This record gives sequence, structure tokens and C-alpha cells, in this order.
Amino acid sequence: MEEDKSHKIIPRFDGHYDHWSEMMENLLRAKGVWSVVERGHVEPLNTEVLNNNQRVLLEESWTRDYQVKHYLFQALERSVFEQILDRSTTKSIWDSLKKKFGGNEKIKKSMRNTLRREFELLEMRKGEIITDYFARVTSVSNKLRSNGDDITELKIVEKILRTLTDQFTYMVVSNLYGCFN
Repeated sequence: MEEDKSHKIIPRFDGHYDHWSEMMENLLRAKGVWSVVERGHVEPLNTEVLNNNQRVLLEESWTRDYQVKHYLFQALERSVFEQILDRSTTKSIWDSLKKKFGGNEKIKKSMRNTLRREFELLEMRKGEIITDYFARVTSVSNKLRSNGDDITELKIVEKILRTLTDQFTYMVVSNLYGCFN
């Protein structure tokens, strides 16, 4: 039986923590090792008093931790990797990435303000293909949502209709006329 190759693709961290962390969480859950990130790995104080079953469980726990660390190390560029101070466990790596790149509410608020301004200034350029303009508007809208803004589909559609170039004026008017009849 051939193994599903889609689970072998490890998302590369590109600086967008929220998107990357969702992709990694999904991968790690599919692999059955997400609990290593959530709970972490705890080393017992005295390994000499462990029975054989406890030793096996401890080794399995370390194996899962190393497996997830392997995925994380593959996902990170060297420059990001070097910014992680404590690489001893998966949980410490994940928490470090979250703290450094996840941002706090002040950062997200600032980002929302910047993106709202970018959204307000968006206009279709002369000669631009409409699908490219839709993609630009959608990209900014998605960034707003990922930073906690509740921008509605109606607001996005209104923005697009308001900012299309003159060549689309008759289509917009005819579509609007059709909506009210």
C-alpha cells in the first residue's frame, strides 16, 4: 500500500506565522503527533526508578518529540532557526516561534490599521486584468481577516464595484439596475 505523499510536504515558514502554524498543526494532527506541541515532553527526575513499560513510554515520547522537531527544523530557514534560543524540546521551539512571530494584539491592531488604509487606497489600474485586481483586493481582505478584522463580503464587493476602471462602468450600472428590478 502506497503512503499518502501529501503528508510529506512540510509547509515552509515564510514569516506569516498564523497561516504557517495552521498548516503545521494540520500536518502534525494528521501524523498523530500534535500532542507533543500542546503538552510537550517532560523528562522524569529520576530515570533509575522507572519500570520497563515506563522506559518504553519515555523513549516513545522522545521519538515523537524528535520527529516533530525534525518537521519544524525542515520548515525553518536558517536565519529563523538561529533566532530560536531554546531548541531542547518541540514545545519550547513552537512557543518561541509563536512569541516571536505570532504577534500580540498591539501588533495586530497596528497591522489592521495599515491594511485598512491599503484597502481604502486600492483601485483598479488602467490596463489591469480584472482577475488580477480581484486577487489584489482578496489578498488584502484575507490579511485583514487573519489579523482579526471582520470585513464583510458586501464591503469587498462594494469596493470592487466602486473602483473598477471606466471600461466597466456600463456593466456595473447594468448589474445594479438588474438588482433593483
